[in-house]
Amino acid sequence: MSAGMETTKRPSALERAVVNGVLVAAVVYALYPVLWVVSLALSGDHATEPHALPIPRAITLDNFRLVMGLGAGGRPWLFARQIANSLVVSLATALVAVAIATPTAYALARWNFVGKRTGQRTLLLTQMFPGVASAVPLYLILDTLHLLDTRTGLVLVYAATAVPFAIFQLRGAFLAIPVDLEEAAMVDGATRTQAFLKVALPAARPAVAVTSLFAFMSAWNEFILAATLLGRESAFTLPVVLQSYVGEYDTSWGAFAAGAILVSVPVMALFYVAQRQLISGLTSGGVKG
Repeated sequence: MSAGMETTKRPSALERAVVNGVLVAAVVYALYPVLWVVSLALSGDHATEPHALPIPRAITLDNFRLVMGLGAGGRPWLFARQIANSLVVSLATALVAVAIATPTAYALARWNFVGKRTGQRTLLLTQMFPGVASAVPLYLILDTLHLLDTRTGLVLVYAATAVPFAIFQLRGAFLAIPVDLEEAAMVDGATRTQAFLKVALPAARPAVAVTSLFAFMSAWNEFILAATLLGRESAFTLPVVLQSYVGEYDTSWGAFAAGAILVSVPVMALFYVAQRQLISGLTSGGVKG
């Protein structure tokens, strides 16, 4: 090594210990709520205090059986129906939101037309208000259309709130794709529609995947609108089912924790399967805005 080159100073043992200690503390802090929920779910009926980490005296699956209706007098068909409600509503919401947002985002990214800026600002304005602010008019509209207590009505409500976010997410992705690729395809004889379907859309696939996942999650985890618009137990989604374990005077914390784990498993599985698309999709719109 030449004398003019600077040597990199290695951290001392004390500095490494401090850094490692901080990292371990951060990991423990982040994992504590997860450990609390898992421990509470695996504990028996004696685990009723939510303020401290319960240490199971004996691991039991009674709370999971209770939530799934597998115990004496349980109704497993009802839990299966409620899982199906959540899956159908969430998948349909993601499909409808992406189907509407994809061509809209492409048009906003590629073309200039009258009302473009006004439309974008209006979409952005809708993101400033929570969906619960429109719960009453939505209830009245669905009641008029006879869509209360139906999965169709819930899908329409969720899709209406997911579409603006999906448009902005996909618009950034299409802006990051060079226009030259589509122009080259059209020079070779492709139409504008073919250039969109065979060039732009495949290039934006990671962004479409992450947008679909976020639309799915927003519908899967939503509670307030579902509790407002659904009245029949057989029409409940899983977040509404979880709320039934929290009473005014008593709360079944073990069953609540078990239900929370069951609700989280599909989302964690989706994140694991689509992690590569998530990483590339979240950064695909970072080139141009």
